[in-house]
Amino acid sequence: MILIAGPCVIESRDNLMRIAEGLTRYKEDNEIDFYFKASFDKANRTSLDSFRGPGLHEGLKLLEEVQKEFGYKLLTDVHEGWQIEEASHVVDVLQIPAFLCRQTDLLVAAAKTECVVNVKKGQFMNPSDMEYSALKVLQSRGVDEATYDKSADAKMWLTERGSSFGYGNLVVDMRSLVIMRAFAPVIFDATHAVQMPGGAGGKSTGKREFVPPLSRAAAALGVDGFFFETHFDPSIALSDGPNMLPLEDLYQSIETIKKIQSVL
Repeated sequence: MILIAGPCVIESRDNLMRIAEGLTRYKEDNEIDFYFKASFDKANRTSLDSFRGPGLHEGLKLLEEVQKEFGYKLLTDVHEGWQIEEASHVVDVLQIPAFLCRQTDLLVAAAKTECVVNVKKGQFMNPSDMEYSALKVLQSRGVDEATYDKSADAKMWLTERGSSFGYGNLVVDMRSLVIMRAFAPVIFDATHAVQMPGGAGGKSTGKREFVPPLSRAAAALGVDGFFFETHFDPSIALSDGPNMLPLEDLYQSIETIKKIQSVL
């Protein structure tokens, strides 16, 4: 299975390397296709005062250091087209944030690189409509959608991260995993799925206790991979701490997912 894991945002070199070291077990695991995730910029924070990260140039230097130290494949978010060329020379996967999943120019620019493009489903999106985001990437790569074999072409993924349910809450409709799997390999983002956007007065919060049961449900349903934000101490994380998993909890969740997958 695909596993994407790492901190929400690059907080500091020391924190980044400490989290990266905590994930070394997955690079050597022959049941897992592992990608280390960290954002150089969180451009959609609730408040202007919220921590965003070190920025493109410094962030990519730190990610390169992670790659050299640990040999990981890398994933990071891009928010604007001008970021894509530089990021594509460092990372293996360009991630399109959920709020930007319909942004045509961004999708087309990402598709014109050699990177995998991971498009996160917007919290506002009908999962059926993610077909058109997928087609923007595929058509920009000259892929004939009539003959496209998603099992053979792993250059584009779709990620489920929950849907808006009233104000300040998300729910996961497990049907969306089945629907989107008809268009591309599907990743389940278990940690963002429990986020409560804007629920903490100028910042988002979340309920990490629901991460393990939701990830078990997705594993039982059948998905191509999982996305977990993780930290050695989520209580001090500068972004998404309440919905992140501590590293020890991540280890346990992955082992449980493997057991479920072994009986499918």
